Amino acid sequence: MRVISAPHAFNEEELFVDLLPSLGCPLFLKCEGFNFAGSVKLKPAVAMVEAAEREGSLSPDTILIESSSGNLGVALSVIAASKGYRFICVTDSRCNLATRLMMEALGSTVHVITRHERGGSFLAERLAHVQSLCAGDARYLWLSQYTNPANCEAHYRSTAPAIARGFPELDVLFIGAGTTGTLMGCARYFRQWHRPVRIIAVDSSGSVTFGNPPGRRMIPGLGMSVPPPLLDESLIDEAVLVDETDTIRTCRSLARRGFLFGGSTGTVVSGATAWLARHPDPATTAVAIAPDLGERYLDTVYQDNWVQGLYGETDSTVLPTQSAVGRPGRPT
Repeated sequence: MRVISAPHAFNEEELFVDLLPSLGCPLFLKCEGFNFAGSVKLKPAVAMVEAAEREGSLSPDTILIESSSGNLGVALSVIAASKGYRFICVTDSRCNLATRLMMEALGSTVHVITRHERGGSFLAERLAHVQSLCAGDARYLWLSQYTNPANCEAHYRSTAPAIARGFPELDVLFIGAGTTGTLMGCARYFRQWHRPVRIIAVDSSGSVTFGNPPGRRMIPGLGMSVPPPLLDESLIDEAVLVDETDTIRTCRSLARRGFLFGGSTGTVVSGATAWLARHPDPATTAVAIAPDLGERYLDTVYQDNWVQGLYGETDSTVLPTQSAVGRPGRPT
């Protein structure tokens, strides 16, 4: 029996799903959504807040603030509620309704940005709003997941070692690219490991992370509209781009086999299966990181009207057979 007194004291670290029976793909999926925040973002949330505590940056009057498309906002809401801090999440209109309601239920304040810069990016407006609030009130502390080294350190010290323990003969690791905290923390760990591991970044089409032109992205989670400051491309072997329609097909394919995962996970699995199909080798040991679960996407990824309204299709039962693959810096 395990007894905890704080929500961040529990995080299932050792659960992997073998996707071969479900998808016919030799891929193990590390499930990161089984904690009280429901996603991998609990780790950097804890790491960033505790780093600020160690540095003496927090006081009883401090108001934590962060820009988030959703999952980190929920994770910080959990930590803030547990530790007695106030928290403001600055998100945008793409954030799932369930995610916003969860943050508010946990006592956080949510600011929703509805306008965006030319080209469809909300991030610049979100960051400008955060900076404006911080400039006007000294109580605000911006954790800045985009530049905070604790974001990477959390995965270097927990996520990567857990994969290494479970798969000592690991050959390929697939990791979604958002702020690139998970990507960089794991990549740095395995660059120092006892055997070479190919690090494959999985990104959303429309993201500029690897030098591609910006485009519309409606599924929150992965992808960036500005180059992520934490990214070190020298630690990455390849980058895979995934269209959002392929993300939806993959999520729904997994759901029809009883695995309800979130949009970020659908993107990572889609990119991983496409890459493995192009590099068939029965001896390869491949692992992908699943950042989230699917309950928060019931009114988007799993909702036919939402899908049809944005993408003009609802046939999402067939796993994609092709996705763009390229070298870091210029996925094609």
